[in-house]
Amino acid sequence: MKIAILPMGQVDPDVIAKIQESLGMTLPEHTFAQVSEPTPLPAEACDEEREQYLSNIILAKIHSYADSVSADRILGVVDVDIYMPPLNFVFGQAESPGKVALISLWRLRPEFYKRKPDLELFMERSTKEAVHELGHTLGLKHCSNPFCVMYFSNSVFETDRKQSLFCNKCYLGLERTKNKQGEKH
Repeated sequence: MKIAILPMGQVDPDVIAKIQESLGMTLPEHTFAQVSEPTPLPAEACDEEREQYLSNIILAKIHSYADSVSADRILGVVDVDIYMPPLNFVFGQAESPGKVALISLWRLRPEFYKRKPDLELFMERSTKEAVHELGHTLGLKHCSNPFCVMYFSNSVFETDRKQSLFCNKCYLGLERTKNKQGEKH
């Protein structure tokens, strides 16, 4: 499966390259390619009072690129704080199942929590959230195993606790989905 990575707004290109590399190591059966040019964030997604962006509007913008990008999935990456009512914030959002997913780097940096910068921790968190949202595009739901990448992270501490891989139950769910898709072709 080919997955395109779409930077939206101001996102450090080095971070995008590291996410692409990390995803390639975590999900070696897939190929990852960055969409060449960053896409502007939709202005209508910005809630100036909250100083956050509404994630479903950004997700819809990513979806509008789906036909022009030759990939099976598109992962949008933003470096702004996002939310989705009724939640105060989200690390990401995805169509489940579907073609598009979104992650925000904003709350994944240790500096957000008044800690010193830690690139390795930041990249671990980014990879976990990217794999989690891509898992949703493949039809996986949240998992009750707190160490599975599909566990719902209500805080960055829960993201830190989980692994970047699927538990056995979720992995089997992915295999069943692949087999069903294979039968349709």
